[in-house]
Amino acid sequence: MNIDYLTEPELEFGANGRHIDIRFGMMNYGPLDAAVTGAPQEVRVGIVGSAESIDGFTAWIERCRSGVPAKASKKPNLFPRFPGFGSDEKLPADIVTDATLQRALRDRDLRALTDEANDNTVVTAAADLFMEELTAIAEKGKADVLVCAIPFPLLKRMWGGDGEPEEGDEPQLDLHHLLKARAMRLGKPLQLVLPSTYDDSKRLKQARADRDALRKPQDEATRAWNIYAALYYKAGGVPWRLIREPSQLTVCYVGISFFETLDGSALRTSTAQVFNERGEGVILRGGAAALSKDDRQPHLDADGAERLLTTALRTYRGEHKTLPARVVLCKTSPYDANEFAGFRAALDTLNIDTADLLNVGRTGTRLFRDGEYPPLRGTFLVKDDMHAVLYTRGSVDFYETYPGMYVPNPLAITYAATSTPKRTLAEEMLALTKLNWNNTQFDNGAPIVVTAARKVGNILKYVPDAETPQSRYSFYM
Repeated sequence: MNIDYLTEPELEFGANGRHIDIRFGMMNYGPLDAAVTGAPQEVRVGIVGSAESIDGFTAWIERCRSGVPAKASKKPNLFPRFPGFGSDEKLPADIVTDATLQRALRDRDLRALTDEANDNTVVTAAADLFMEELTAIAEKGKADVLVCAIPFPLLKRMWGGDGEPEEGDEPQLDLHHLLKARAMRLGKPLQLVLPSTYDDSKRLKQARADRDALRKPQDEATRAWNIYAALYYKAGGVPWRLIREPSQLTVCYVGISFFETLDGSALRTSTAQVFNERGEGVILRGGAAALSKDDRQPHLDADGAERLLTTALRTYRGEHKTLPARVVLCKTSPYDANEFAGFRAALDTLNIDTADLLNVGRTGTRLFRDGEYPPLRGTFLVKDDMHAVLYTRGSVDFYETYPGMYVPNPLAITYAATSTPKRTLAEEMLALTKLNWNNTQFDNGAPIVVTAARKVGNILKYVPDAETPQSRYSFYM
């Protein structure tokens, strides 16, 4: 057993600038591709919502254009100002909210939704209303990103706001996932915006337990950073990337997870996400999986594992015109003998000699340090030859604090089969936590391949088997 500390990885931004923090990197150097031909010069946003939610969101975007002051705090690195956008002195790409690309839902239709007693009826009817207007905007062909500005009364009707939610209160269907799945056919990424993004007074008293809202309420500058980064990425931009030295092998990170079909059947379908160091993600829908009688975990058979990885790597070759020299496979459940055989067959067929197979999840192991704060982010415990614990959330020197609300839950890494030093693999997992374009605070808990695998599964269950889902990750985040 050995404890080590991994230094915070740097990211690359525009003009070859480097920084460990996303917001300071963007502020000092601009987006990675700002000077590249084809990078977004503006992001034209099509918006659907109530008249009130559209006005609230567009007015807030206009306020953000000239910048948002930093939150008053003794931790300036945790709460930096938002510099604004649309000129050389600010973030360069403009966010354009054109009135011709805005469609308001009818008040009587929204009232009918809030009066409806059945939760699933509310969700499906709301999705129908949004899709009708989103389709009208998409047909104009001028929007880069579509936005659903969720009206506050509809939000309260679906998720409630008084006291602790009881089991069974939440609808079986999820409006976020359903809209993401149905809007794929429009060919433009979708961004859902809650009223609390632009108006602090419109925040539910109790956040849904399955959302990422259990952190402290974000200050306005942080919300502006997050919306800007998400819209820029969804418009095809590359805000930042991992640093890869020229001497390093080209690498493809593949994440695999499983999800139940919407009808709750026992069969599960596998998903794979292919990422490179730029964070470019390609989504694939794999074949059927089954729960093993031995460990009660979902597994692929050998043929399914071989097909999945072969398809993922051929997709990578289609994007980059070459195969990677190395593959890192991150699975959210343990490997069995059939999966080992299938993945190895795919690697052998494509002549890829260097591969690392990891199981990445959560662990009950905890470390404690003197004082009031939890272990530092980057604390790395090697338990034995196959198992390690990595704190991807924890105290952060750059922030001079622990920015979370609860005791951090470290990452468990199981080295199922590796050709790369364990410390190097842990450093990569830590770096991959910084490729989340919905959150510019860099201490995300899970590597992007794991985060994506779970998010994609939530949405793919709403995509009919007969439909081909979008392949870009920006349609799922």
